[in-house]
Amino acid sequence: MKKLIIINGPNLNLLGKREPEIYGSQTFEDYLEILKKKFPKIELEYYQSNIEGELIDKIQEVGFTYNGIILNAGAYTHTSIGIGDAIKAIKTSVVEVHISNTFSREEFRHQSYISPNAKGVILGFGLKSYDLAIESFLVD
Repeated sequence: MKKLIIINGPNLNLLGKREPEIYGSQTFEDYLEILKKKFPKIELEYYQSNIEGELIDKIQEVGFTYNGIILNAGAYTHTSIGIGDAIKAIKTSVVEVHISNTFSREEFRHQSYISPNAKGVILGFGLKSYDLAIESFLVD
């Protein structure tokens, strides 16, 4: 059984409440239950933090033992060289995910410190982006 972890960064704990016109009205915890039912043969874990160092610690913790990391680093995508370096330092593949199409938003969101070290990038499909990321690990 493949073991994957979804790691969400800052403000993603507010899904369902924060800017529903961009991020939708469903909480991530509710969506996670849907994902677990849709992918019963995947051991799927979830971690969320608003703190950059905690995200780096979690990436390092799972980065040599899990089959994959699905990472939505939120705003840290565009600012954190440290998270980018953590991904470069581990062996586990990372798929970068964004709920919105970051290229259709403010210009500062067009830069990613995650992408150069990620297996792939999925963005703009709402929460369905997480489904696509999980599926990308099933074709390996």
